Amino acid sequence: MEDRYNPHQTEEKWQRYWGEKELFKVVEDPAKKKYYILEMFPYPSGKIHMGHVRNYSIGDVVARYKMMQGYNVLHPMGWDAFGLPAENAAIGHKVHPAKWTYDNIDYMKRQLKRMGFSYDWDREIASCHPGYYKWNQWFFLKMYERGLVYRKKSFVNWCESCKTVLANEQVEDGLCWRCSTEVRQKELEQWFLKITQYAEELLKGCDELSGRWPEKVLTMQRNWIGKSYGAEVDFPVADSDKTIRVFTTRQDTLYGATFMSLAPEHPFSKELSAGTGQEKDVLAFISQVSREDKTERSAEDVEKKGVFTGRYAINPFTNNKIPIWVANFVLMEYGTGAVMAVPAHDQRDLDFARKYNIPVKVVIHPYDGTLDEDTMTEAYVEEGYLVNSGQFNGTNSIEALDKIAEYLEKKGIGKRTVNYRIRDWGVSRQRYWGTPIPMIYCDGCGIVPVPYEDLPVILPVDIEFRGDGRSPLPETESFLFTDCPRCNSRARRETDTLDTFVCSSWYFDRYTCPRYDKGPLDKEAVNYWMPVDQYIGGIEHAILHLLYSRFFTMVLRDIGLLEMREPYNSLLTQGMVIKDGAKMAKSKGNVVDPNDIIDKYGAYIPS
Repeated sequence: MEDRYNPHQTEEKWQRYWGEKELFKVVEDPAKKKYYILEMFPYPSGKIHMGHVRNYSIGDVVARYKMMQGYNVLHPMGWDAFGLPAENAAIGHKVHPAKWTYDNIDYMKRQLKRMGFSYDWDREIASCHPGYYKWNQWFFLKMYERGLVYRKKSFVNWCESCKTVLANEQVEDGLCWRCSTEVRQKELEQWFLKITQYAEELLKGCDELSGRWPEKVLTMQRNWIGKSYGAEVDFPVADSDKTIRVFTTRQDTLYGATFMSLAPEHPFSKELSAGTGQEKDVLAFISQVSREDKTERSAEDVEKKGVFTGRYAINPFTNNKIPIWVANFVLMEYGTGAVMAVPAHDQRDLDFARKYNIPVKVVIHPYDGTLDEDTMTEAYVEEGYLVNSGQFNGTNSIEALDKIAEYLEKKGIGKRTVNYRIRDWGVSRQRYWGTPIPMIYCDGCGIVPVPYEDLPVILPVDIEFRGDGRSPLPETESFLFTDCPRCNSRARRETDTLDTFVCSSWYFDRYTCPRYDKGPLDKEAVNYWMPVDQYIGGIEHAILHLLYSRFFTMVLRDIGLLEMREPYNSLLTQGMVIKDGAKMAKSKGNVVDPNDIIDKYGAYIPS
């Protein structure tokens, strides 16, 4: 017997034995209670580092413990291989994304195997493989058929460095979530998934997950969904046949609206100023605000700025003309992108009104006193009784919410409504390394879906990769041009690719049947293993992956592929590994390679 423990000899022996005996390979067994343990799959962006190891070690401990308890344990691993991380890394290293990705998968797989994690490698998937992303396209077409996919022109978050659109959730403090470049607004035609149709169910699900998910994650999702009750009100534009619809939660203050605020992205911001003396100033202001962080724009302590459009609206309750302004603190993502401004009862509106000398009109007094609209420096936002409000004078402000809402509906100038902060998921990406969107543009037939039998639309890899962030697909004739499935005339393919988060919104389902080829999912297998019993990953995905995958699960249930509506029974956010004062990440240059530790000590420290 050796005097000294030899980690390499011992570990290689037992890892080889585990592989030969297929100890971690599992199949469905209705006679055994299942347990599905899963860590978020990694981007194959280079090497596994100790931040990954912490995540995967937790999952491995749980998997082995459950195996010893007699559970039928599914513990798979795969690769989130499409998207900006891989493509940007490939650009930096001047290699094709396909080569970069598959080389990294090989290296990182060897690392994970060396660490001896209890993965069923027979279930390995890579989202950049046509056998996987074919089903991304299949889901897209199914959603299109159900009215959950649509295309429209809109202002989007644009990262000039990545040369692509970002979803709202991918903008952090006004910067791109991947490269930290300042994000600006740009108007483009985009494909959207109608996640808003599931807003209420996603919100209710947060309550059902309470106690099994970290409350911080659930709070973040609730706030992002952002349900609020109020009313929509139509304000006519003076000397015009146009109306501006606003959403408000304070219809009790309608008599006090003394100006209108539009988001810079609102289509009326440019349209109303056209031909007025304010047009130049409005365009300059919109350009300036497009480069500002949306979160900071709406913060309480940020300076409120705006520009007059040169046009007026009519307050439908007072018939007074009120100026229409474009304001930096109004966001297109909330309500209708237009706000009735009531300075006496909203602090942002009061600050703005004082700055630009706009009248202030008090319409609610506190029960124990009165307010002076000429001198007040703080908006009154508490309960009180209505004044200067016509037939509603003297009404309690809480009661007035319902009474005025009824009046709006009776007069046909508004209606009660529920508003959600969440906006539909923009999935178009102007990049190469992603799932091709399966749509065709025909001059005669319009937009035509690719037939199911023609899936997958293959992403060509035998082309010259530009390496500057711009996609080569629009210039690759062999990919771009095709025949229209309806009329057989010359047509063009969509050259945008899908957001990488589409890949990660259902990968946990595919692990249950990774080689199934008769459809995206084997119902018997997926409904045996799902939902994931314990999911482990970073809290940074609270309103990205975790929200999107909940949405996808609900859609797949409605399509008839799943029986559950929530993908993860329990969630653990494992925390971050901090080194040199920052989160361990390749982008920070502070990673520790586990190979260095394994070379010296081995993967297991004997007790």
